[in-house]
Order: sequence, then structure tokens, then C-alpha cells
Amino acid sequence: MKKLTTVFSFLLVVLLVSSCKNDKSLQTYLVDTSGKEGFYTGDIPVSSVLSPKADVSEDVKETMQSIKKINVVFLPKTEANETSYETEKAKLKEIFKDNEDYKSLMAMKLKGMNVSVFYSGKTEAIDEIVAFGYGDQNGVGVVRLLGDDMDPSKIVKMLSSVEMDENSLGNLGNIFNAN
Repeated sequence: MKKLTTVFSFLLVVLLVSSCKNDKSLQTYLVDTSGKEGFYTGDIPVSSVLSPKADVSEDVKETMQSIKKINVVFLPKTEANETSYETEKAKLKEIFKDNEDYKSLMAMKLKGMNVSVFYSGKTEAIDEIVAFGYGDQNGVGVVRLLGDDMDPSKIVKMLSSVEMDENSLGNLGNIFNAN
């Protein structure tokens, strides 16, 4: 009986230690930065951000309905927060480095920013798309689209068929245009 108690105690300790690993995840990052001074953060319903052009196909409408929410976290770079900018950029790079949950979709330079796009889920049924970007003029940030079984080809079609509604974004509409 004593041996059995020792084995269970050992298993309990191993379970507790393994469950307390300190892996940083994107979700943890989003929660940690919410309300943090200097950050623009928000959870945005898709219906308030994207407004379809006059003639959009049923595929585009269906794709828009597959996106549930958009999370945004952005830290504009200023002379006063250069250290914070570098710290946050390093944190986000570490989250995406060798991450098994996120597969790289593309990387590009866009308006002075380095942008990397990742996805999670199956290639034909994506659950999450994440764009991580940073630039010395603009700052550092991440935008995450959450959805159910999003089709990547339909998302590309949708992005060319919709317009961003900057009025509904409030202050978030101008964060990527700061130069």
C-alpha cells in the first residue's frame, strides 16, 4: 500500500509540474496586453468592420459569416517607448518561433512593416488567421481572425471584395496609418 501511495504521489507531482509549464501563447499575450498602458487593444465583431461592396457573391457572404471575431493588439512606436516596442516585438517573435499550432502562410514587407501571416487548423478548413507585424515607423502588433472552417481561397476572394469601414473602428482605424 505504501508503494502504491508513493507511485500516485510521484505521478501527481509530475502532472502538476507538466501542467505548469510557462509556454507563452498568443491567447495569453492578448489577455496580458489588454488594458496595458500604450496599447490599442480590442475584440471587434466582423459585422462592424467589413461592409460588402454593392455586388458580392454568395461565396463572399458565406466567407464573411465564417469569421466570428477579430482581435487586435497594437503598440505604436514612439521615442518614449522604444524599449517597450523592442520587448513586445521579441515576445511576439518568440510566440511564433517554432510554434506547432501556427503554420506560416506568407511573409512580406508592407508600408514599411514586416508582416508575417500564420494560420491554424487544416489548410482547407482554417480556424484562425494571424497577422503579426512590426516596423520602426509604426510599431508592433497582431491581428487575429477567429472563425470556423474558413476556406483560404474564399478568404482571399473576400478580401478583394470588401472595404474596411474605418468609421466603425474608432481609434483602431488609424493605428496602421500612423507615419
